[in-house]
Amino acid sequence: MSTVIAEKTVHSSSVTQAAARALVEAVNAAAGRIGFTAAVAVTDQGGHLKAFDRADDAPFLTAEVALDKAWTAASFHRPTHAWNDFLTDRRIAPLSGHPRVMAVGGGYPIIVDGRCVGGLGVSGGSYEQDMRAAEEALTTLGFELPAQ
Repeated sequence: MSTVIAEKTVHSSSVTQAAARALVEAVNAAAGRIGFTAAVAVTDQGGHLKAFDRADDAPFLTAEVALDKAWTAASFHRPTHAWNDFLTDRRIAPLSGHPRVMAVGGGYPIIVDGRCVGGLGVSGGSYEQDMRAAEEALTTLGFELPAQ
């Protein structure tokens, strides 16, 4: 039996370098208004680092947390705060052992026309502050917020 596969590749879009840098700047501006300093990571749709910044006085651990938030959001096309509920499901809970899965608010998929083109991770404030700065940056630059 012969099977012909019509499509052998899939088109993949990625956040641009310019947009990644603009997101970092927008998050830092929002964090300043909110009252905290942050580490900000932007990844492409495959979770690879595209842009990064850590404020001088942001704790060093915020760098790794921001990157893992961006990676988690890009990997699963879901905000990281959603993972708190997901991980209570015993069928999904084993993923909590993955060293990069970050179930703390502040990570968002970067969405354009309904497609995930990257991930944004913010760390340095409370999870609410991180989420607020990320959401403000995404909406300011015209990216879609994922359905909650």
